[in-house]
Amino acid sequence: MHLRKNVRMSSYCILILLMLHFTWLFPSRSLSNDIDQSLQDSLGYAQINRTCMTKTEKPLAKPLVIFITGASSGIGRAAAILLAQQGHRIYAAARRTNKLQELRQYGVTPLTMDISSHSDNVNAVDAIITQEGRIDVLINNAGFGVKGTVEDLPMETARHQFEVNFFGLAHLTKLVLPHMRKNKSGTIINVSSVAGKIFIPLGAWYVATKHALEGWSDCLRIETKDLGIKVVLVEPGYIQTEFFDASFDASQEHAITSEYKVFADAFTAFTMNPKTRKNASSPMGIAKTIAKIIKAKKPKRRYASGKMAQSSILLRRFFGDMPLERIWSYLIKR
Repeated sequence: MHLRKNVRMSSYCILILLMLHFTWLFPSRSLSNDIDQSLQDSLGYAQINRTCMTKTEKPLAKPLVIFITGASSGIGRAAAILLAQQGHRIYAAARRTNKLQELRQYGVTPLTMDISSHSDNVNAVDAIITQEGRIDVLINNAGFGVKGTVEDLPMETARHQFEVNFFGLAHLTKLVLPHMRKNKSGTIINVSSVAGKIFIPLGAWYVATKHALEGWSDCLRIETKDLGIKVVLVEPGYIQTEFFDASFDASQEHAITSEYKVFADAFTAFTMNPKTRKNASSPMGIAKTIAKIIKAKKPKRRYASGKMAQSSILLRRFFGDMPLERIWSYLIKR
């Protein structure tokens, strides 16, 4: 009887900590991090790396050929720079050529590519194979999000969301797989999102693409396990990138004029609030996680990293949907 009561009390305490973590009302980042760590320790969630490369680490015996998409900003750009500094041969692809050229100073080779264009994908892979003869690591990072309700967003917008975030990624992966199979070696890192495990208001189509990517990656991992190919998911939390700027700009094309407008305006005000964005994690933190995956002989299947990532996943895993729904309602209304 007492044991059951203690277990119930412990669960309530963990739930309260998780809900408080979502409000971002902690006076310092260190306290928030301490709570993240205590949750990981108490619930057995492995700690994501704090560092990536020590000063005493030996130089690379054989630099890897790494292909990164969505490298013009945010996580992709940070990963390209970090991995290049570690001595790897980096090919960075994106649509925005002006920002890609800035990566040359780090020794990165830029490739202009729209991942939703099959011909662009073919040309990019062919260019790398012609130059290097192999692709050791594929980092599928390209993606975007459009905010809006399910009813308000046109279906063509939803289809384009899937074309970029999922089908384009899948096509590129299919192009790279034969080369990895030939070498009996390779690592595919799919940058998903905490949205692939939870749900976010006004993000139904984006959330759907990430849920699809999670399941697709699990299947691919099993299919390629005996071929020497590793498939790993990275699930970033709330990150300081241009993602929300881009999704906000895109959503203006489909301004919400329906009965959802009050709710939508409140959510947009919350996500665009300087205080909210200030509490987001740096893209370099995710880049370090990616570097850790590449170095690992036996990487985990999933790495949740960044603000709210682990706490969000744990909240839903242990307490279901209701607490998360209440948290979103609270954050939007306050």
